[in-house]
Amino acid sequence: MANVFDVACYILEQKRELTAVKLQKLVYYCQAWSLVWDEQPLFDEQIQAWANGPVVPDLFKFHKGKFNVTASNFQSKKSKKLTSPQKETINSVLKYYGDKTAQWLVDLTHLEDPWRNARGNCGCGEACNNEISHGSMMEYYSGLK
Repeated sequence: MANVFDVACYILEQKRELTAVKLQKLVYYCQAWSLVWDEQPLFDEQIQAWANGPVVPDLFKFHKGKFNVTASNFQSKKSKKLTSPQKETINSVLKYYGDKTAQWLVDLTHLEDPWRNARGNCGCGEACNNEISHGSMMEYYSGLK
């Protein structure tokens, strides 16, 4: 199975350079839509409901301290584990979400149930590491098809 770094590398190969925040949101939407369209996750790494939206902590640890990231930042993590259908899913996500700003994506995730529900009683801007489950993503995004 691919991992979050495979997905991040592929996104960066397509988009060249992104803010770390935007990369996190695009990875999240790739996972969500893979669950709906392909009925399986793209990667196993956990997604958490952080203050600024969904974040994959393993990916965050890797790019921590960088505002912008490029594919060259991920060369040590690069692999070719993505299948053609997985790339098609990522390409579809990038076609819809790829030209949006990082802030627009943050704001969108804050309106959507998977992030909101995972936040639970965490206040606005408060640290939170609650998981956004595959089930909650699949249920919510299936309703948007």
